[in-house]
Amino acid sequence: MSKIRFVKKEDLAGFLAYLRQRDITVLAPVEKPSASKSAIVFAPWEKGMPVLLAKATVSPKNAVLPECEALFTFRQTREENNGEMDFSENINGKPTVVFGCRPCDARGFAAFDKPFLSGIYPDPYYKAKRDGLTVISLTCNSGCETCFCHWVGGGPTSPIGSDVLMTEIEEGFVLQVMTPRGQTLMNATSHYDGTDRFGKVDALRKAAWTSLVPAPNIMDAPAKLAEAFNDIEFWHEMTDRCLSCGACTYFCPTCYCFNITDEGEAQSKKGGRRLRSWDNCMSSLYTREASGHNPRTRKAQRMRNRVSHKFWTFPENWGTFLCSGCGRCITNCPVCLDIREIVVAAINRKSAQ
Repeated sequence: MSKIRFVKKEDLAGFLAYLRQRDITVLAPVEKPSASKSAIVFAPWEKGMPVLLAKATVSPKNAVLPECEALFTFRQTREENNGEMDFSENINGKPTVVFGCRPCDARGFAAFDKPFLSGIYPDPYYKAKRDGLTVISLTCNSGCETCFCHWVGGGPTSPIGSDVLMTEIEEGFVLQVMTPRGQTLMNATSHYDGTDRFGKVDALRKAAWTSLVPAPNIMDAPAKLAEAFNDIEFWHEMTDRCLSCGACTYFCPTCYCFNITDEGEAQSKKGGRRLRSWDNCMSSLYTREASGHNPRTRKAQRMRNRVSHKFWTFPENWGTFLCSGCGRCITNCPVCLDIREIVVAAINRKSAQ
């Protein structure tokens, strides 16, 4: 079976409808109107909805790490002093296709796989969703001012994290299978062989790379950030205008910090549930301990933690930057704080004598 398929533009909606008929949840870019500014989010696609291919305002990480999910429910089954508790886990992974994300978004899933699947204790909730997920990403025809995927080992046509890599040409879309999971999905379709059109795809992908502004070498970032860790004046200077709003973390496709809370009545038959929710390392509450002590009271310390994790400690532990260069933290920052400037400043910083 060919690993290169072709779908006409007018048949793209039919392709998504076919996936829905197979009881596959399709998460695709959907416009979310707003009184102030419309956004494009990943939401369940249904037959009759338009097929949007614009870069989404948010990443699709919700597919494997929901904004808020119930891990399990609990309730007391006996009222005696040594009463028993009943626990019911909520581990499920319905077949899902993320369609139309960008290569930087797909790299977010690859980044998540490292701590959630390759750590000492693989996360069963994440694994169930990840096992059922197929990612069809759309390559970018050119870069933009806030994109810096090529800084961190990616690019506008990077296959990392994608099961199927899709490129738009004049007459339609060429879909290139990248993984066995992608092959399984495409084997179930009857689209045309697109091998004869791959020359056009190759030319477009090369043009996308030539449109990028040359990237600086940031391979020294881990060592330089380690050197700058105790230079609090440097971090104050870098984060002086930061509002600690957390937009950079919520829009990021590679941020995965979460909080665990219980709600309900544990000591009753009514019971309750344990929730996992996105957390924000830029919040002053993020590191506040039960005693009330907070080791990171200042925003400079919190930004130091965020940048160091992405460009120092995560690479040190997992061998890759925890950043896909999507640029959403830049475009959505209300004060236009640019993480690229912080990393470059750390690299160029003169060590204290």
